[in-house]
Amino acid sequence: MHDSFAEEWGSGDTTESTPNPATVRYTDFLLATASGKVEGLKAPGKLATPFEKTKVAAYTLGAMTPCMRLYAFLGKEFQTFLDPNEESHPYKKWIETYSSESFQASAVHTEDLLDKLSVSLTGEELDIIEKLYHQAMKLEIEFFNAQPLAQPTAVPLIKEPAFAEDRLMLFSDFDLTCTVLDSSAILAEIAIVTAPKSDQPLSESHITRMSSSDLRKTWEILSKQYTEEHEQCMESIMASVKAEQFSYEVLVEALQQLAEFEKRANDRVIESEVLKGLNLEDIKRAGERLILQDGCTAFFQKLIKSENVDVNVHVLSYCWCGDLIRSALLSGDLSVLNIHANELAFDDSISTGEIVKNMESPIDKVQAFRDILRNHEDKKNVTVYIGDSVGDLLCLLEADIGIVIGNSSSLRRIGDHFGVSFVPLFSGLVKKQKEYDEGSPSKWNSRSGTLYSVSSWAEIYAFVLGW
Repeated sequence: MHDSFAEEWGSGDTTESTPNPATVRYTDFLLATASGKVEGLKAPGKLATPFEKTKVAAYTLGAMTPCMRLYAFLGKEFQTFLDPNEESHPYKKWIETYSSESFQASAVHTEDLLDKLSVSLTGEELDIIEKLYHQAMKLEIEFFNAQPLAQPTAVPLIKEPAFAEDRLMLFSDFDLTCTVLDSSAILAEIAIVTAPKSDQPLSESHITRMSSSDLRKTWEILSKQYTEEHEQCMESIMASVKAEQFSYEVLVEALQQLAEFEKRANDRVIESEVLKGLNLEDIKRAGERLILQDGCTAFFQKLIKSENVDVNVHVLSYCWCGDLIRSALLSGDLSVLNIHANELAFDDSISTGEIVKNMESPIDKVQAFRDILRNHEDKKNVTVYIGDSVGDLLCLLEADIGIVIGNSSSLRRIGDHFGVSFVPLFSGLVKKQKEYDEGSPSKWNSRSGTLYSVSSWAEIYAFVLGW
C-alpha cells in the first residue's frame, strides 16, 4: 500500500530515503520488544520454553496493538467527515483502508490474541505490557506530531497567532469537574468521623457538637431533601415552553429558581450545624488526599508553565470550604491557581458551622466570572470555561469557549430546553479547521449558544496545549 502511494505521488524509490527520527524511535522500539529487550528487564537470551516464547509474543503484541487500535479509530473518525463523492481528497484511499471492515477486524483480532496470550502472565508481567502499550501510544503521538504542517491549525489553542498579544483566561469548576467526589460529601464525612460517639462525654474545652450517629442521620435527611427538591426545581424550570432558539437572557431568568433553591439548601446546612466543630487541619489533610480526575493535574501543571503565552487560571466553585480546594491543588503543585469559593467560618481553627457565602448559584458564578474579567481589561482576553453541571451553564455560555466534561443529564436537559447546542469538541474542531483551510476562520464567540463536550481531561489537554 505504501509503495503504491509513493508511486502515485511520484516519489520513486523510497528505499534510500532517510526515515523521520520519530519513525525510527517507534520501529526500533518494536524490534527491540520483539527481540525480548524490554527496558528494565534482563534480556531473555535463547527462548527455550513455550512459556518464554509466549511471554515475548505477548510483550510484542502489547507494543503493536496501540498502532492497530489507533489507526482503526482514526480511520473510522475521519470517514465520518469524508464526502464519498469527493474523489480528489488526497487521503481518500488512506481513510478507506483504515476504516474498512477488514482492518477493523484485524485490530480486534490483535486485541483478542493479546488477551489470550496474557492469561498465563503474572501481575508484574501484565504491568510490563501496560507500560509497553502506553510507550507505543506515546511514540505514535510523537510520530504524528513530527509531521510538518503547511497550513494554520485550530489545535493547539495556545498556538493561535492571537495569543502573541491576547491573554488566555481559563476558568474551571471544581466539584466533579476536577474531582472524582463531591466536596460536600467529603466535608460531611470529616464531621461524622471526628464527632464524639453518643456515649462519649465532652470536655469543657470542646465546642458543643452532635454525636456522630446524629450527624449521619441529619446529613442523610439533608441529602435526601436536596436531591428531591433539586429534581422538583429542574422540573419547574422546564415547565416553560421549549425554546425555538437560544436566548441567554431567557435562560438567566429561568435559572433564578435554581439560585433561590441553592440558597435555601445552604441555609438548611448552616441551621443543621453539621459543619460545626471541624478542625481546619483535618480539612487540609482531606484536601491533600482528594482524588482528582485523570489528567486534570497534568493539564494545569503544563498550562501554568506554558511559555510565550499569558495565562490566568481561576477556579470557581460552590464548595463550602475554599481551604479544601487550596489544599487539594497545593498537593498537585498548583498553588498559583486563583480560588473563588465559599469559606467556612473558624474560631481558633475549629469551624463554627457558619458558611461565608461567596458563591451559591449560577447567577453568583457568572457574576464572579464577569468581575474577574473586569479586573483584567489591560489586554484582550480569550476565555475558556470548563464545567460539568447546571450550576456552570451561564459561565459556560458566557465564555468564548465553553467545555462540558462528563455527562450530567440535568445539564443536557436544561440546555436542550433553552436552545443550547452540545457539540463534541472533536467535531467542532474539524469544522473550525475547515474554516482555517478556506482562509476564513470564525472567532470563538461568547453567548453563541454552542457548548463543546468532552469525555476526559485528555481531550482538553490536547485541544488547549497539544502534545
